[in-house]
Amino acid sequence: MMELLAPAGSMEAVAAAVQNGADAVYFGYGDFNARRGARNFTREEAAAAVSYCHLRGCKVNLTLNTLLTDRELPAAAEVAAHASGIGVDAVIVQDLGAARMLRQSVPDLPVHGSTQMTVHSLDGVKLCADLGMTRVVLGRELSRDQIAYLCKESPIEIEVFGHGALCMCWSGQCFFSSVIGGRSGNRGMCAQPCRLNYGWGNKANEYPLSLKDLSLAGHLRELQDMGVACLKLEGRMKRPEYVATVTGIFARALKEQREPAPEELDTLRQAFSRQGFTDGYFMGRMGPGMFGTRQEEKEPKELYAQARSTYANGVENRKEPVRMYALIQPGQPAQAAAEDREGRVARVEGPVPEEARNAPLTREKVELQLERTGGTPFQCEKATARVGENLALPLSALNGLRRQVLEALAEERQKPPRRRQDKYQPGVRYENQPQPPVLTVSLRAASQLSKELLKLRPALIYLPAGEGAAHPEAVTRCQQAGVAVAAVLPRICTDRELPRLEQELAAVKALGVAEALAGTWGAVRRAQQLGFQVRGDYGLGVYNSQAMKELKRLGLVGATVSFEMKFPQIRDLSKTVPTEFIAYGRLPLMITENCIIHNHCGRHTCGNVNLLTDRKGERFPVVKAWGCRNEILNSKKVFLADKQRDWQRLGLWGARLMFTTENALECAQVLERYLGRGKYQPNDFTRGLYYRDVE
Repeated sequence: MMELLAPAGSMEAVAAAVQNGADAVYFGYGDFNARRGARNFTREEAAAAVSYCHLRGCKVNLTLNTLLTDRELPAAAEVAAHASGIGVDAVIVQDLGAARMLRQSVPDLPVHGSTQMTVHSLDGVKLCADLGMTRVVLGRELSRDQIAYLCKESPIEIEVFGHGALCMCWSGQCFFSSVIGGRSGNRGMCAQPCRLNYGWGNKANEYPLSLKDLSLAGHLRELQDMGVACLKLEGRMKRPEYVATVTGIFARALKEQREPAPEELDTLRQAFSRQGFTDGYFMGRMGPGMFGTRQEEKEPKELYAQARSTYANGVENRKEPVRMYALIQPGQPAQAAAEDREGRVARVEGPVPEEARNAPLTREKVELQLERTGGTPFQCEKATARVGENLALPLSALNGLRRQVLEALAEERQKPPRRRQDKYQPGVRYENQPQPPVLTVSLRAASQLSKELLKLRPALIYLPAGEGAAHPEAVTRCQQAGVAVAAVLPRICTDRELPRLEQELAAVKALGVAEALAGTWGAVRRAQQLGFQVRGDYGLGVYNSQAMKELKRLGLVGATVSFEMKFPQIRDLSKTVPTEFIAYGRLPLMITENCIIHNHCGRHTCGNVNLLTDRKGERFPVVKAWGCRNEILNSKKVFLADKQRDWQRLGLWGARLMFTTENALECAQVLERYLGRGKYQPNDFTRGLYYRDVE
């Protein structure tokens, strides 16, 4: 049966999930999980939670799913070693460097790929498998047919979100919170700016980025038939009553092989709702109907009181089936044994029975006493006793045997597995290159390419594969000017869109383009298979030296560091492959599956620059992304031409000028300024996050 994975932001929420039927729970402890704002757990609480869950037949997944700095990796390795030691069943990761660290220090601990890895294609799934992961959590934007295809073809388990909050941006690709407010979603501190009001004119009078909560209640049998291994409930920031309510509804429906009833759907809405729920992505029906906001409502006191009664005050609703045995024979100690469904067995001995003076002990009486497991997490599914003739044993002794053997079985169930552990070793650090970085240029459109730009001879021009295929003359002009071209793969490309992408890549390869820039794991794998030398883009979240080393192991020829890093952190990276950073441009804040332009006006006017206005009057360009998606760009451009002394000594191979809304003339003027000539400076600019601390 499909596993039900429930969230737990506290020990009380663990009990709420387990007592209401969760097959597994997930939580974080320490500072390395994507809900650092949740209460989270101490080490002692985590150990107690694992014991509590395992005793009751529930698995535990640890969230270690944030990007980590080099300084944080040793502490994260200690958390992972402790987690493995207490018997955590799997760890969920986003960071490629963290995955490498786990393989080295706790090689027997299963690793799951987080939804923060932006896995949305078979190539991405297979790359996760190549990294040694046993399960991957798919992006929440995928439709039913895409999920079914991945389940059929995947070499590892597939996990799907079934209920809870939806991010507007593809997970792992959102920089809105960090760029605007210094709180990174990739570091577990998202401030949820998508839930705020925005507009298209001068007034921020709409909520175009606030999606309703996802709910796949009504599709459970379909998901199970597809082969989805695990259905995940979102909500580590929610209170235990919410966890109890939602987990209970889904657990009962799965156990009874049905969909939630209408009254259960009403209960889900009472527990939490943003003007209802949506299954729009799953059904392939996007649009304004998927959006909603949280309404001020009274706390559902009766519902919460009922929810608390399912797990509070030591209530044991969760009963693990066991078989009980007893052997009572003359002249030898009474024996009892208990066996669970996983084959674990416990045995104990009691007093020697005496000869009966009145009513002798019977098999039926012994079996009846063995069956009385009330108040424990166990339910006796069968009791078997062998009792000699004319023997006597007090009921207190029988009860003591039952209590002792169940306690012994409980200890067996809570024992952590034996796993290898090795000390984390960062390894050799590569020295920084002494020479200043070359200048590279990325264009959104072939129309931004001018002879003036080519005369300035950037070291490399990144051009979208689709633009290169549609405008082969642009590629030829670059080559004739002695400027190398690399094809940029789209940040999102599902399997059904893959034929189009392969055509575009084949076209540019035929023109002599040998390099590609890829920002998601599926794109990396596909570009390599098509024969390109691949450079990693910022979407891969390169945040530490271990990630750099893993890119080299995977065969990449270049990397782009995360623009959420400060200059000193970039300087200290061990640069195992040529490395560049974003030195200019409008940073991408979101890439969205929903077309918010079409949602607003009913037309695809993506060819224009549409401006989204926030409550402070800042205007964010919304531009078309590959595959009828939107990209929301920052209102200000990163500008560092006057800060060259700060970034030329970071040991980088390249500094990229990222052109988005600029025309051809502006592109040339910016490059000229970064070459130390000209006077170009944006009217309004930012230094990005390179000088700021990011939470």
